[in-house]
Amino acid sequence: MLKNINFRGHSRNLTKVQKLSLSGVAAVGAAAIAITAMPGQSQAAQSSTTQAAAAQTPATFGNKPVKDIKASVTDQKAGASLKAEAAVAKQKAAQERKGQESVSRSTERVELQPVAAKTYANNLDGWIRQSLDIMRAKGIPGSYHGLHKNIMRESSGNPMAINNWDINARNGIPSKGLLQVIQPTFNAYHVAGTSKNIYDPVANITAAANYAADRYGSIDNVNSAY
Repeated sequence: MLKNINFRGHSRNLTKVQKLSLSGVAAVGAAAIAITAMPGQSQAAQSSTTQAAAAQTPATFGNKPVKDIKASVTDQKAGASLKAEAAVAKQKAAQERKGQESVSRSTERVELQPVAAKTYANNLDGWIRQSLDIMRAKGIPGSYHGLHKNIMRESSGNPMAINNWDINARNGIPSKGLLQVIQPTFNAYHVAGTSKNIYDPVANITAAANYAADRYGSIDNVNSAY
């Protein structure tokens, strides 16, 4: 069909590829002319037809359609956003673990610390209070007032007091200590965890209170020698 074409007066033989390219360009030009010159069609209709044809032909950027490039960019943004969220979540989880480990270590330190033993004054007030704590633990009734009034009557608060003149003394078993307890009674009502020395203030008070609870219901009920 097209064998030769003149360029500035020169004749040149066309290759097969060049012929096909020129044929395509000619076809596109003819189609454009046909659309423009379509009889009976208004200018607005022709414009609409041209726009529709253009819409059906995807715009390209290099060798890829523009819409594909936009989709790729969107996917990259979405991926970057997910990575950022994952990094934040990972950092938050690490902080929470660190906080839990810190709390756990603090708890362990508290648990490992020995509980300080309760201390009592080495006087009549301290002896009575220590005896009361032991009595409560053992279920022995009695009050500070009940113990104190009987101690003052029996020994005036002297833990080494001894009665060498009453019937017990004449029988060879004198009353001893703050609450003037004889040795057999002390041995029978001795409270575990206290000293076995009858002159020990706390041991003497606690054994006497244990005896009074068995005999009178409570040391609070004793108002005279027992």
